[in-house]
Amino acid sequence: MGPLSVQSVNGPRQREVPRRARNSDRLGNRLRIGGGEGRFGAGYGHNGRVSSAETSPGPGASATPLRRADARRNHERVFAAALDVFQESGLQGTVPQIAERAEVGKATVYRSYPTKEDLVAAAVNHRLTELERATAVALQEADPYRAFADYVLRLFEALAGDRLLSEVLADAGVRNGSGLLIQLSELMEAAKATGKVRADASVLDLRIVLCGLAVQLIRIADRDPALWRRYGELTLQALRP
Repeated sequence: MGPLSVQSVNGPRQREVPRRARNSDRLGNRLRIGGGEGRFGAGYGHNGRVSSAETSPGPGASATPLRRADARRNHERVFAAALDVFQESGLQGTVPQIAERAEVGKATVYRSYPTKEDLVAAAVNHRLTELERATAVALQEADPYRAFADYVLRLFEALAGDRLLSEVLADAGVRNGSGLLIQLSELMEAAKATGKVRADASVLDLRIVLCGLAVQLIRIADRDPALWRRYGELTLQALRP
C-alpha cells in the first residue's frame, strides 16, 4: 500500500488524491473568481457611486455589466420607495417599509444606504433641491418684502405635501433643515428695510413661529395645502410691526 492510499476493512481502496485535488482546484477557482471581495455584487454607497465591493466573475465575462445594471436599478427603486415612504410617514418610516415598497430585501437597501440616517439625509437633500426650484420665483422678486412673503407661502404649501420635510424643518436636531432657515432669515433681514417686518424680529422668532405652526399641523395630520398656506399668512402677520 502506497503512502497516499486508504485501507478499508474489505481491502485496499482506490487512491483518493485525484478527487481531492479536483475539489481543491474547484475551491481555488471560486476564490479566484470572487477576487476576495465578498459574495455580493456591486453596491451603491450613499454618494450614489458603485462601491469597490463588487465581485468580478472573471476577465471579459458578461455578468459584470448585468450586475452593475441590476445594482443601479435596485438603487433607483430603493431611493424612489424611500421618497414615497418618508413623504407619507415622515421620520417614522422604516427600512422594512422601504424594502417592501421597492420589492427588494432589506440587505439590498443597506447595500445602497448603510444606515437609515444615510437614507433620510439623501431624501431630505433631494426634497430641499425640489424646494429650491419651487421657491426660485420668489427669490427673483425685486421687492424684498414680496420675496420674503412669497417664499414663506410657497414653503408652507410645499410642506403640506411632504411630511418628512415638515418634520425636518420642525426638528431642531436635524442638521439638513438649517440651510433653509438661513435662507429664510436672510430674506427676513432684507425685508426689514421695507418697514413691513418688525425691526426686532430675530431668527429665533422666525423659527419658533414657523416651526411651531408646522409641528401642530403635523400633529393634526391635515395635509390640505390651503390650510398650510393660511398659517403661512399668519406667520407673516406675526412678524409685522
